Amino acid sequence: MPAARDAAYDIPEGFQAAGVACGLKRDGRLDLALIASDRPCAAAGLFTTNRVKAAPVLYDQAILAAPGARIRAVIANTGSANACTGDDGLARTQRTAGQVAQALGCSPAEVLALSTGVIGLPLALEPFERGIPALHAQLSPEGWPVAAEAIMTTDTRPKLASLRHPDGFTIIGIAKGAGMIAPNMATMLAVIATDAQVDAALLGRALRRAADASFNRIVVDGDMSTNDSLIALANGASGVAVTDEDALVEALAAVCVPLAQAIVRDGEGATKFVTLHVTGAADEASAVQVARTIASSALVKTAFYGADPNWGRILCAAGYSGVDVRPDRMALWLLDSAQQPMIQLVAGGQPEDYDESAAIALMQGPAWGMRLDLGRGAASTWVWTCDLSHEYVSINGHYRT
Repeated sequence: MPAARDAAYDIPEGFQAAGVACGLKRDGRLDLALIASDRPCAAAGLFTTNRVKAAPVLYDQAILAAPGARIRAVIANTGSANACTGDDGLARTQRTAGQVAQALGCSPAEVLALSTGVIGLPLALEPFERGIPALHAQLSPEGWPVAAEAIMTTDTRPKLASLRHPDGFTIIGIAKGAGMIAPNMATMLAVIATDAQVDAALLGRALRRAADASFNRIVVDGDMSTNDSLIALANGASGVAVTDEDALVEALAAVCVPLAQAIVRDGEGATKFVTLHVTGAADEASAVQVARTIASSALVKTAFYGADPNWGRILCAAGYSGVDVRPDRMALWLLDSAQQPMIQLVAGGQPEDYDESAAIALMQGPAWGMRLDLGRGAASTWVWTCDLSHEYVSINGHYRT
């Protein structure tokens, strides 16, 4: 069930949000969200690297690539991904953006669009004709939790995070994602809004770095969507100018990290939140490749579900990751929820004399970690992943039926 909508959060000046049920979902749940600024925003976006890109992704990329692009609003729908829908799908995205622009009194080129849902399903226009006027009427600075709920698909709860910065600006973000989650941009929809005054080029660089420390470190099932989109808007309404890139990255990451972790914790059928550390790599790229391979392995993830310290699956996945690893140099530890080493399972590529029952008990907890040291260098990385349960199969086996 969605979380309470009255939880405390900080609201950036000049932004409003809303969510309505317009009939895109058959069950009557909220399915259309709008985020709007009272003034044009500097904007940046990161999108799926899947070669099969949904119409809204192509539309947004073109809008943001235009010199001097400024954005007033983001419209987001569930129920249809509007992917693999050809020129007609793109035309429908343009039409919905135009309807939002008309309601707000801005140019269609100032409206971005996000979609999520079933691939190949044409985007029904009639619900938008009802929903956009309703959204406009309900726009409110306090509408963020409702908007977060309106972009949910298989999510069990909305995802919202915010930060009131000591320098006097605010950042807020909403995200959706529970399945088709694998890092390469990020598999999800998310909108980050701030009332800081930020140059668009700086915002783009900082957003990429913040995503690399958050959304690009999550794995639920290893699948990549056609619709992955992360949008950042900065309207300057606070009057606080931010020019320090490192400081902006830190502030953005303070919102992006809890959103990214919330996606993994809410992974389809997930019962365990696992932080996987890979250390001792020859370089960071090798550490990332090993970590993502392990975090995406069905055998590893089902062992997590069963609280089975079957460490051979970890070493096996590292071995087929494509990285030049040396099994005789590998060491593996189970970590507690604070990421402190508790039980060493492997040393020199061979089993340690560890307490199996203690390892099982640790893995039965809702949050814990693992560290695999490759013994090849000083580089390291981490990813957040989860287990793979019976419920995941049930959800995805009947996603349309």
